[in-house]
Amino acid sequence: MVPSPAARSFLAQRLTAHRHFWRSSALGSVLEPVLFLAAMGLTLGSLVDRGPGVPGGVGYLAFLAPGLLVAAAMQTATGESSYPVLGALKWDRLYDAVLATPARPVDVLTGHLLYVAFRVTTSAAAFLVVLVLFGAAASPLVVLALPVALLTGLAFAAPVTAMAARLEEDAAFAALQRFLIVPMFLFSGTFFPVTQLPVALEWFAYATPLWHGVALARDLALGAAEAGSALLHLGYLALWTVAGTWLAARALQRRLVR
Repeated sequence: MVPSPAARSFLAQRLTAHRHFWRSSALGSVLEPVLFLAAMGLTLGSLVDRGPGVPGGVGYLAFLAPGLLVAAAMQTATGESSYPVLGALKWDRLYDAVLATPARPVDVLTGHLLYVAFRVTTSAAAFLVVLVLFGAAASPLVVLALPVALLTGLAFAAPVTAMAARLEEDAAFAALQRFLIVPMFLFSGTFFPVTQLPVALEWFAYATPLWHGVALARDLALGAAEAGSALLHLGYLALWTVAGTWLAARALQRRLVR
C-alpha cells in the first residue's frame, strides 16, 4: 500500500528533525552495539571458543553478531516508539499540530512507522557492514538479515506505539524496559542458545518476537536457513507487526479524535 501524501509529509517532518540529532542517535543505535560486539565477541568470545564453544562448532563471534544486530533493531524501534510518541501526544502536542492539517490519525501512525523503519534500517545497515568487516558472516545470505532486523523492529514498534498512545505518564516505560525488553535481550538467544535455559524460560523465549528475529538472522548469517523455519519466523514477526499496528491505530484514533 502506498502511503498517503499526509503520511509522507509527516515522515518528511521527522526526517528533517532527525538531521539535527542524528549524531547523538547514532551513538546509541550503532556505536554502542558495535562496541558491545567487540567486547563480547572478541574478548569473551575467545574464552568461549577455547572451551566447549557453542553448539555446531560455530565461533562465538559468528554466533553473537547476528543476534546483536536484531537486538539493536529491537532497542532502536522501542526507543523511537515510547517517549517520542507520548511526547508528541502530551508534551509538545506534535500530533495535534499535524491533525490541524487534512491528515488523519492513520497518517500519523503510518508516517511514524515509516520513520521507525528508516531508523532501524540505517542503523542495522551500518551494523551489518561492521559485522562483515569483523569476519562474523559465513554466508552471503547475511544481507537478508537486514530485512529481518527491520521486520523485528516493526514487530516491537507497533505494539509499543499502541501502549504509548494509551498512557498519561511515562513511568510505564521504565517497567517495559526492566521487565520485558532487558529480559528479552538477555534470554532470547542473543548470547547463548535458549535450549540451555530452564524449560519455562525456554518457552518464554520462543514466544518473544526477538527470538524469532535472532534465530532467522543467525541462520542466514551462517548459511543454515531452511525455508520452513524461515517462513515460520517471518510469519510470527508479521503477526506481531500487523496486530500491533491495528492496536496502535485504534489507540491513536481514540486519543486524537475528540
